[in-house]
Amino acid sequence: MTPKNELISEQREELLDTLKARFEKNIDRHEWMQWDKIQEKLEASPDKLWSLQEMERTGGEPDVLEFDEAKNEYVFYDCSAESPSGRRSVCYDQKALDSRKKNKPENSAMAMANEMGIELLSEEQYRTLQQHGTFDVKTSSWVKTPEDIRERGGALFCDSRYGHVFLYHNGADSYYAARGFRGLLRV
Repeated sequence: MTPKNELISEQREELLDTLKARFEKNIDRHEWMQWDKIQEKLEASPDKLWSLQEMERTGGEPDVLEFDEAKNEYVFYDCSAESPSGRRSVCYDQKALDSRKKNKPENSAMAMANEMGIELLSEEQYRTLQQHGTFDVKTSSWVKTPEDIRERGGALFCDSRYGHVFLYHNGADSYYAARGFRGLLRV
């Protein structure tokens, strides 16, 4: 029997093939990296493979964009053109979800990220993503929100319009069909 957060061998092979093909197709994002080294780290971390599968399943199209030398970690970001389709129409966090009296969304961005074993992008990480392409020209994505803003009921989100990245605020309990969240995973 396969543990809950572990892929069976066919799923693992299919995911690795998908990630390798995306890596090769978008080599300009990471031309100085070698897929064999990344795959070796992935195969040694079944829980990380499961999280990448969740990113893929929800429409994130994960791809490796960074290597953190200090921690010896590859960093995968959601690289779908628009905010991942399987993670939209969510409010920011559980507190926001609990505060809604009517028309509650099914989940929150922070809860989903936690369930998937990934981190929500920060504003800085979102801007790093945008250096590797143009993302969220029709959608927007929640980003990590500083505690002082969150304490006042707000949350932050970003998008890309007119060739620029914009950072906005909204009530943390708001949710829209065109707003989701992007995450990252360190391997």
